[in-house]
Amino acid sequence: MLNLKERRIELGLTMLEVAKLVGVSEATISRYESGNIKNMRRDRIEKYASALKVSPSSFLDINEDNDTTSPDSDLSELMQKYDNIKPIKLKRFPMLGEIACGKPIFADEDREHYIMADMDIDADFCLTAKGDSMINARIYNGDIVFIKEMPIVENGDIAAVIIEDEATLKRVYYYPDDNMLQLVAENPKYKPLVYQGPELDTIRILGRAVYFMSAVE
Repeated sequence: MLNLKERRIELGLTMLEVAKLVGVSEATISRYESGNIKNMRRDRIEKYASALKVSPSSFLDINEDNDTTSPDSDLSELMQKYDNIKPIKLKRFPMLGEIACGKPIFADEDREHYIMADMDIDADFCLTAKGDSMINARIYNGDIVFIKEMPIVENGDIAAVIIEDEATLKRVYYYPDDNMLQLVAENPKYKPLVYQGPELDTIRILGRAVYFMSAVE
C-alpha cells in the first residue's frame, strides 16, 4: 500500500512543494497524508502520482473509486481557502405541525415527524409557518420556525403561543400591572390580539422563536 507521507519524505519533498505540483493547498496534502480525505479525483491522482514519481495505479488501494469526484475533498479545499464556508453538522428536531402567521390554527403536536437542521441551533422543536402576518420579521408562509421551549418570554420576543387549542406565531407583550397580554403581528394589516384577566388562562406560551429556515426561490 502506498504511504503518501513516507514516499514524499523519501523523495525529499515538503508538503508545500507537493501541493504546488498537485495544484492544491498544503493543508489538503496534509489531509491526504493523514487519511482524512479518502477519495481523490482522477486528474488529481495523475498529478499526485507524477509528483511522487509513482504509477497512478498505486493510488487505487487508497482510493475506493478513482472515477468519482469527491465532494468531501473539494469542500475541504474550499473551507481552507474561504473562511465563510463552513460544514453543517445535523441533528433531528421534532416537527409539531403548523403554526399560523395570521389567524390562529389548530396546533398539531405530531412528534412522529422530524426535520434535519444545523445542530448548533438552540431549539427544542420546530413548526411550519402559515400565512403572512410575520412577513416584516422575514418569516414567510412555509418557513420552518425553530422554537426554544419556555413558558415565559421577554417583551418583544417572537413566540409560538397556544390560544385554547390553536397556535399562532406573534410578538409577545405582557403588562402585569394591567394583567394584559398583547400578541402583535409583523404585518400592519393585522390588529394586535389582546387578552386580559380571565382570558389569560386560555393562553400558553410554547416558547421563543430562535431561528427560521426559508427556501431559496
